[in-house]
Amino acid sequence: MTAWISFTVNGSAVDLELDPMRRLSDVLRDDLGLIGTKIGCNAGDCGACTVRLDGRQVCACLVPAAQAAGADVRTVEGLARPGVVGSPLEFDDLAALQQAFLAAGAAQCGICTPGMLMAADELLERSPVPARPEIEDALGGVLCRCTGYQKIVEAVVAAAVAAEAPVRAERDPAAGGAVGARLPKVDGIARVSGTAVFGSDARPDRMLAVRAVRSPHARARFTIGDLGPLFNRHPGLVRVLTAADVPGQNRYGIYATGKDQPVLAEGEVRHRGEAVCALVADEAVLETIDDAEVPIHWEPLQPLADMTAARAEGAPRLHDHAPGNVLISGRVARGDLTQLTDGAAIAGAAATAAVEIETGFVEHAYIEPEAGYARRIGERIELFVSTQTPYMDRDEVALILGIAPADVRIVPSACGGGFGGKLDLSVHPLIATAAWLLDRPVRAVWSRPESMAASPKRHPARIRASASAGADGRLIGLRFHGDFDTGAYASWGPTVANRVPVHAMGPYAVPNVLATSRAIHTNNPPAGAFRGFGVPQAALAHEALMDDLATQLGIDLLEIRQRNALRAGSITATGQILHASAGLPGCLDALRPHWTRLRADAAAWNAEAAGRRDPRRRGVGLGAMWYGIGNTSMTNPSTLELGIGRDGVPTLYSGAVDIGQGASTVMVQIAADALGVPAATIQLVSGDTDRTADAGKSSASRQTFVSGNAARLAGDDLRRQILQLAEVAGEATIELGPGRAIVIEPNGAPVVINLAELPLVPAHDAAAAAVLVGRGFYDPKTTPLDADGQGDPYETYAFGAQIAMVEVDLELGTTRVIQIVAAHDVGRAINPTQVEGQIHGGIAQGIGFALMEEYIPGRTENLHDYLIPTIGDAPDIVCLLIEDEEPAGPYGAKGVGEPALVPTAPAILGAIRDATGVRITRLPATPDRVRAAIRAQAG
Repeated sequence: MTAWISFTVNGSAVDLELDPMRRLSDVLRDDLGLIGTKIGCNAGDCGACTVRLDGRQVCACLVPAAQAAGADVRTVEGLARPGVVGSPLEFDDLAALQQAFLAAGAAQCGICTPGMLMAADELLERSPVPARPEIEDALGGVLCRCTGYQKIVEAVVAAAVAAEAPVRAERDPAAGGAVGARLPKVDGIARVSGTAVFGSDARPDRMLAVRAVRSPHARARFTIGDLGPLFNRHPGLVRVLTAADVPGQNRYGIYATGKDQPVLAEGEVRHRGEAVCALVADEAVLETIDDAEVPIHWEPLQPLADMTAARAEGAPRLHDHAPGNVLISGRVARGDLTQLTDGAAIAGAAATAAVEIETGFVEHAYIEPEAGYARRIGERIELFVSTQTPYMDRDEVALILGIAPADVRIVPSACGGGFGGKLDLSVHPLIATAAWLLDRPVRAVWSRPESMAASPKRHPARIRASASAGADGRLIGLRFHGDFDTGAYASWGPTVANRVPVHAMGPYAVPNVLATSRAIHTNNPPAGAFRGFGVPQAALAHEALMDDLATQLGIDLLEIRQRNALRAGSITATGQILHASAGLPGCLDALRPHWTRLRADAAAWNAEAAGRRDPRRRGVGLGAMWYGIGNTSMTNPSTLELGIGRDGVPTLYSGAVDIGQGASTVMVQIAADALGVPAATIQLVSGDTDRTADAGKSSASRQTFVSGNAARLAGDDLRRQILQLAEVAGEATIELGPGRAIVIEPNGAPVVINLAELPLVPAHDAAAAAVLVGRGFYDPKTTPLDADGQGDPYETYAFGAQIAMVEVDLELGTTRVIQIVAAHDVGRAINPTQVEGQIHGGIAQGIGFALMEEYIPGRTENLHDYLIPTIGDAPDIVCLLIEDEEPAGPYGAKGVGEPALVPTAPAILGAIRDATGVRITRLPATPDRVRAAIRAQAG
């Protein structure tokens, strides 16, 4: 049944014939093309679809179209000043609120930004100068997984006073001034105006849709029956794909030796949510088909529910390559190992501490679920997908289709958050297979429950660790073992198992170390990459040990870390000499006054609380970290190109995908300074495998260091070529203009290069029409690790430390984080705003890891039951950027994406202990667990 419904959208009248019960969000996006209204959950949990309906903010996914009849609807597209038709918006075209978001760095990936803007727009209309509690209340219905919310609050405050003091942004630093500038994101206008195209925003003509039918069982055998009746009931059903339809290899995976995950299961499923078959039809037809109609006969089997069951005697082996269900083991051994055996006396030890830590699955909870489309173009396939790793995707899709990698093109969409979760294939195999077989564009958009059931998670960990120190607090030895549940398939399990032992002792000099790990298969969802590759779990153990040793020895918690901190000249547990940048001592020095102040504040507050019989207590904790930048002991290259056409416009061809962390902006800043031109003059082509060379994956905190070096080298190369053409050596400035390049030596006459006279030169992008191309290639200097984990696994390391102040209700067990002070050695902050944003976002995810997040298959597959921090959970964050420049880095830079998260949970757990006297060893530290620990201690 349809009806004509009339309303206004952004001031224009709309009259549509449609189903009155259709979601307003779908009408806005699909019928009116207003893709700024984003869909993150379709359940009113995330708020990404927030619009204003007759002035009030509402979740458009919960509003039936009939409710909009006669109403005024305002979307993010209605905020900016209408631009000239066919021209992109400029900064000055944006509303003050959008300008403030862009200038403050309040939009990272941008998927939540339209919803945030609309909620803030309503707030500022009714309360022009809001206080922070008002902002938190107004924006509390919109979730952000990237920013940590602080930049968003700053932006709203800035917009509130914009009428008197217009928003300023460091938009156009002069040549040579880009590095270190707070340059707004080069792709930021699209993020704040709602025009960025994410995976679900594109709808090619003639497209079909594909939806996987997934297993309700964690382990089962199955057969698929006669599909004829299904086709008869649904004549619009085009095809049902099974494993037999996969054209090439029905297996994929991260490592060449770990291609163990099927596109579609072959007679047996190994985890709940595994794809069994796939339905292909028009979207409207798919919506009428219930998965229960597909004739699948199930034979449930007893699943291996956890690592204990997987390692039990007689447990079935899930994969032939994993005896005892152990996928892989890791090991680092150095020094006198006889002192590290069970029960051994540690020579010279004045204190020994031991701890056992357990963590559960953690969901990435990016606000953009997995989405994209594929289309066949002759004998090639093209995918438009949300991804962190286009070249890895290209190679895996080629294997699945049985074609050459060169015949696969990956065009990354805007990526609405990744955090490691979009390093694995998601929609890719099925859209590629269906499009290849049917020669029609095929699209898939995962629902939120499907995303949470089928996507990889953070590895659950069970860790046992012990350490000893002398009377002076100097560490003598450390023993560590961690088991990590890698789930049904390998995914990034080998990376976790190999990275954890390298980092298990923390950022400390320890002469005697034995650190081991195992990745263990179970019938749980695959565990993959998630911001830290197991290091956040390991940090819980080594920081608890440092606290315990300090307490036993009567040494201040910050001081014991300072005494043991790795520094330039130190030798790590893998035998690597840190020749240059190792900034933990500087981080701890920067934290010292805050440590003194916060501990005094907590003590005074607790004394007053005790006097008034308030059950709340405050505590202060400390966590430190280190993190190897890039891949562990393996090649890790990146190639970028910087070209100039006959029009004189420089274009950076960067395969470094921006998932919200600011990689695109950082690459432009670095390349601009290397070439010697203003950053605003450089255009960007990003991620497209037909147009950019392989810059590696956006993970392991590697892009600023590795691809940044490639960008610097590309700029250097292009500058050298221009100076050579001008026959100029030494210092000179370069000015680019239409059809020309002008080189000016100090006290010399300008030399004009007529670009139109130059021949075209080859570039990775065959259509680039470049006359000059600078190329940069960089691969960090690492060595393989031997059987004892000895070698140089990374060229450089990031260091950091954080203080947490928390408030714990001793009766309820609730924990509130009041403030985090974070000091991070970033080498050089290429863009301080982006660096701060990464630190804020990492801290927010660390709070979730510490206090609330635990994924339970089949029970927490939505954003209502699975809790992530909201704006009301975000504490005040103080960022202290320590620039201990790395000589091997681009202009001294390292990376901070993952390091920002690692010390947060240890600091929070230390603060809970300081407030309550109990150490929480099972994460998350939910109120019931905290209260139970307090009661157990009280007897």
